[in-house]
Amino acid sequence: MKKLLMLGGALSQVAAIKKAREMGCYVIVCDGNGNAPGKQFAQEFYEVCTTDKELILSLAKSLQIDGIVCYAAESGAATVAYVAEKLGLPTHPYNSVEILTNKELFRNFQRKNNFNVPRAEGFHTYEEAKAQIHKFNMPVMIKPVDSSGSKGVSKIDSIDQLEQNAFDALRFSKVKRFIIEEYIENYGPHIGGDGFSVDGKLVFRCFSNEYFSTDCINPFVPVITTWPYTMPEQIQKNVHNEIQKVLDLLNMKTGSYNFDIRIDENKNVYLIEVTPRNGGDWNPEAIQYATKIDLMENTIKAALGKDCSDVKMVKPTGYWATYVLNSEKSGIFEGLEIQEDFLEKNVVEYELLVNPDDPISDLSGSHEKIGLMILKYQSEKEMMEKMNNIKKLVKVKVNDLLISGSIPFLLLQERVANLI
Repeated sequence: MKKLLMLGGALSQVAAIKKAREMGCYVIVCDGNGNAPGKQFAQEFYEVCTTDKELILSLAKSLQIDGIVCYAAESGAATVAYVAEKLGLPTHPYNSVEILTNKELFRNFQRKNNFNVPRAEGFHTYEEAKAQIHKFNMPVMIKPVDSSGSKGVSKIDSIDQLEQNAFDALRFSKVKRFIIEEYIENYGPHIGGDGFSVDGKLVFRCFSNEYFSTDCINPFVPVITTWPYTMPEQIQKNVHNEIQKVLDLLNMKTGSYNFDIRIDENKNVYLIEVTPRNGGDWNPEAIQYATKIDLMENTIKAALGKDCSDVKMVKPTGYWATYVLNSEKSGIFEGLEIQEDFLEKNVVEYELLVNPDDPISDLSGSHEKIGLMILKYQSEKEMMEKMNNIKKLVKVKVNDLLISGSIPFLLLQERVANLI
């Protein structure tokens, strides 16, 4: 029986722990939270911070593991590569993973290798940033260099907004550093989705359309994701080629990736992030419904050095979406109200992450979602109509008040048509 060390036992990682058990692995879980939900599904559990590389390495040596994986969490990706490299286990190069999981290092890498890249610079303090802000064209994005889930991410239009947003970014950075980068206006939907490489070749990718809610306190948290991706095939090929260039330059191996990509009005591809991990918010699960490709299983197989050559490019069939259940204000959660016909015809599965009477917060990052949904539709028209009105079909009750109103989308049908 293969011993698999899994970093993280959060709710978002429980499915992968269960999957590893189903695959016949002896599963050992590490999490800094001694009461992590994944603890009950592990054969062994250790209360260890997943970013503590040396402690995890020492534990992995003593346990004589056969593989190590951190599912759907960027925070443990570098630890996985570090430990696996030290032990001679399957992995991407540690230095490459460090570049891909640090926004400042990735921008420097892109600039050095002639990728399309926004003007970007890293800072430790607000004072440093204030002294250099004149170099940037507004608006700009402010981001912690090492956070995920849109935590601490903001967009500013004026230097007057810099101080507070810089402090917010620093609050979510473990290394206490943030970047400022010029904002890229989207042409077409923001690109999300996941992919998979075998021996460094991107053999599978399933791009998605990501939409953000302007009703939330943080308008950069993806709330709705839909498949299939709507932009023309040539643009998708261009994006694919840019990703492959990254994989080649960084000598990447076998494993999953999560994408965060923008196309500008001149059809230039901007790789915002290509992180060596599975996506969160049920992206791999929705992709499996749409393509039959099980990225979760193949992530585990890759960590154990098993053959993943059967992973091939498969286009999505049907119309699929995920929805991040969220509240637009803080309060006490009173329940979920789903329109009956929508529940019957369109809801494939959903899960609440909170219970009635639990306190909930408005959505400032993905860590504050209250649940997830996978949805299926008969046509693109039906999908876009219902997703535009999702908060009328699925109502979050907070303090006995119904949080209603639709999520404003930029439905780019005419602009997309002009590209074809």
